[in-house]
Amino acid sequence: MSGSRTLVTLLLLLGWAALLSPAQAAPSVPSPPAPERIRAAELPLPPTAPSDEAGSCTRAVNSRGTGCISADWNALQNGGFLSDGRTVTARVTFAGAPAAPDPASVYSGSQLVLVRTDGATFPGGDPWKCLTCGTPPGNERGINADTSYPQPFADGRRVLYGTNIVDCGPYPLASPACTPARVHVYPIRWNTSADGSGPGGSIRELRLHPDQVHLGFNSVSVTGGRLDQYGYFGRLRFDPSPRTGAPLVPRYEVEKVTRLFDASPGAQPVHVDPRHPSRLVFDPSLPGVGEFRGFSENGREAFYVGYPVESSNIDLMAVDLRTGRVRRMTADPGYADPVDASPDDRWIVALDTRGTDRMTFVSGMTGIPAITDLLSTSVVSSVRNNGQRRFFQPYLIDRHGDRGSYRGQRLNYANTSPDWNSGADPRWSPDGTAVAYYERLVSAPSCGGANPLPCPVSTEPGGRRTRLMIAHLVDREPVRRRPVEPVSDRVPWGTPYVPGTAAPQRPYPPQGSYTLRGKASGSARVDILWDDAKTAVKTVSVRYTRCSEDGSTFLDGSESVTRTGASPTLTTLDWYSDLVKTARGGKVLATKKTGTDGFHLTIDLWQTLFQATGTLTTTVGGQAYTQPANGT
Repeated sequence: MSGSRTLVTLLLLLGWAALLSPAQAAPSVPSPPAPERIRAAELPLPPTAPSDEAGSCTRAVNSRGTGCISADWNALQNGGFLSDGRTVTARVTFAGAPAAPDPASVYSGSQLVLVRTDGATFPGGDPWKCLTCGTPPGNERGINADTSYPQPFADGRRVLYGTNIVDCGPYPLASPACTPARVHVYPIRWNTSADGSGPGGSIRELRLHPDQVHLGFNSVSVTGGRLDQYGYFGRLRFDPSPRTGAPLVPRYEVEKVTRLFDASPGAQPVHVDPRHPSRLVFDPSLPGVGEFRGFSENGREAFYVGYPVESSNIDLMAVDLRTGRVRRMTADPGYADPVDASPDDRWIVALDTRGTDRMTFVSGMTGIPAITDLLSTSVVSSVRNNGQRRFFQPYLIDRHGDRGSYRGQRLNYANTSPDWNSGADPRWSPDGTAVAYYERLVSAPSCGGANPLPCPVSTEPGGRRTRLMIAHLVDREPVRRRPVEPVSDRVPWGTPYVPGTAAPQRPYPPQGSYTLRGKASGSARVDILWDDAKTAVKTVSVRYTRCSEDGSTFLDGSESVTRTGASPTLTTLDWYSDLVKTARGGKVLATKKTGTDGFHLTIDLWQTLFQATGTLTTTVGGQAYTQPANGT
């Protein structure tokens, strides 16, 4: 996931046993690749404004009068490469511009820029070019506020810009002919009313499909006091003169939309066995999308963050848009979220907390069925951040995923500072020889003041707390990205969206006691308790007795999670765990235990500020991992 607004509300079991390792679904998985040479470098940005005060960006700071970037932690987000492979898009926040009528007054606020990656400059002499600075108001009527994740179209003339599309008409974006006066910014609208009226539905985290005519997105809803999120797939259509809905300006419509979810109870990856009502079933063949994250380069698969395959281990998944076949892309106990596939679909770059042990206290014990996760998944996913402190780093991982001791290769392995971390999204170059990404320096209030972590001093120009990066895969031969033919609008395993209908509530097993059978041997008793209003699950308790999926490791003990509080986003979990995993013969491999008073975690799903009392400790191979201190 991605920035502080990223929410992962995941309630989609995928079957932990059959998907325990990405390699298990493919017997012919090759040996892990050898490490390769990677050279990371910083890309140029406008000078840093001395302050955000109007007029602080003087000619002494930028002699060309082409603007200054804010030093703020949120002032930068990288985008994708143009088709030339030498230019990347970025969303930057300009600050300190002089007042009008000074020509430099246009370099203000959030804007879309191009940045050269080859050391060359644009005709004005800068290695960057602002595409939207000075766009006439009449050319951006109805523009939406969301300008995140700029993704160029293959035609080189348009950019998906949050919930907008920037269009330079017949002119290539990088050409001198593409000036702000020729740029148009069109809003994107998803019709959610039966009669086509209104501003449309709220959409977020848009990703362009490789066929250039479809996209995926997410939408958050609160139903019955429960907050949830679904992924969607739809077709883009430009409407130059809409007659209904708002805004009544030229805009792009998202049509023929499919919710990437089947709401029938039997379609849930965790459900009651209809033949044996006292048994609980995992079905790993049932696809589901928690938060949609992108597409494979051949356009066949949708990437997403799904319900854990193993308890509290949040991974990246892929599902075939046609068949619904699911594969697990990552398996490390860290949290993985932003992802991009290489042009040949043989690699991904994922942002992951692996290597930091941020999540190990709760996810380090592998092989636990994700049962208590019916309550804990969205909360656990929020532990990945602490406000304006990230724990992501970019990792290069081959298509076959984590296996054995292979956990991919960190792109910026030369960066040894734990204070600089990556933001979403990493993006491959069209020829597969480079990856663009950006980094943020931990900032107040997630450091300094009352926080026990001191704030580091930035050594970037002007004290900037962001930087735009490129990783060159120096030994790779260029590959050719092939055009993708438009795919079908229909996703057979999804549900066609009907405007005017509400998002469904995810079905959960009814209140009661169930038996979950181990694939090889043993079992678990599962008790599910709903709240007094019978609107949501309140407690999930599991007791394992020699439960084994592989016949060689065995799970014993108990775990219980209870959700308290009525807020859809501010959640407290009361957690009690006493689990042990042993090998055949009785050797202890791992334990997961709370203190005598349990573990009580409170977190806001939007703010991701970690606050807990009690202890939760996972011990693997004799090494103990305990939760981070509050506020860190």
